[in-house]
Amino acid sequence: MTAPTAPTMPTAQPVLDFHVRLAPRPGAAGRLLAAMDEHGLTRAVVCAGGTVDLDTLARQLVEGGHVETDADNDAVLAACSGPDGKGRLVPFWFANPHRPPGVYRERAAEFRGLEVSPAVHGVALTDPRVAALVEVAADFGHPVYTVCLDRPGAGVADLVALARRFPRTDFVLGHSGIGNIDFHALALIRDEPRIRLETSGGYTCVAEAAIDRLGAARVVFGTEFPLQHPAVELAKFAAIGTPPEQWRQIAWENAHRLLGEEKP
Repeated sequence: MTAPTAPTMPTAQPVLDFHVRLAPRPGAAGRLLAAMDEHGLTRAVVCAGGTVDLDTLARQLVEGGHVETDADNDAVLAACSGPDGKGRLVPFWFANPHRPPGVYRERAAEFRGLEVSPAVHGVALTDPRVAALVEVAADFGHPVYTVCLDRPGAGVADLVALARRFPRTDFVLGHSGIGNIDFHALALIRDEPRIRLETSGGYTCVAEAAIDRLGAARVVFGTEFPLQHPAVELAKFAAIGTPPEQWRQIAWENAHRLLGEEKP
């Protein structure tokens, strides 16, 4: 029996990883940049990590609960504006809805986007505190990244409702929806063109279906580094044989459009 041919990794074109984490630990920025270099990632959107330990987060995902800890957005900004990260790392503000939205507003001009996380802070997408944060994002032209949960107020349908309240704001549904095979998420966001799908974590069948059902222009590549190895997420698109023209959209052009930048 002939062994299957390994898929070709899709790194011949530039890649903007739309979702990586930066934990407030010594050397974290250097490790991120080294991983990017090793795997051909040209740029990355950076959100704060380490706001909650992984054991607690895993429990919250199953049982509920939350923390009210602030993310270390200053560490993200320092890494992105440093001599090695400037131009390569793009800072997003990881909001804490337990704080007044003015905290974000005062710093928004220093950042390029917003993340809200019902999984970490336990505040639903239907909560007025989240709407107040999205209003700030709308004022500054920031895209909004979030991960949905199978929980009242935090589902993909709730994201759709939020997006309809802010029709000129771009939203990114992280981790391919809820779980690994969320075809239902694709159906829910299909008619909402300002919602894109970021593909880290989901199965290859979902990535392939997203390209087919939403179009490559609404799919963005992300890794969730350091929790996920970049090679794994790159292999996903190699395995489904993503054509070069679609890969350039997913890995480069769509992200720059979300950031309000002309694609290089």
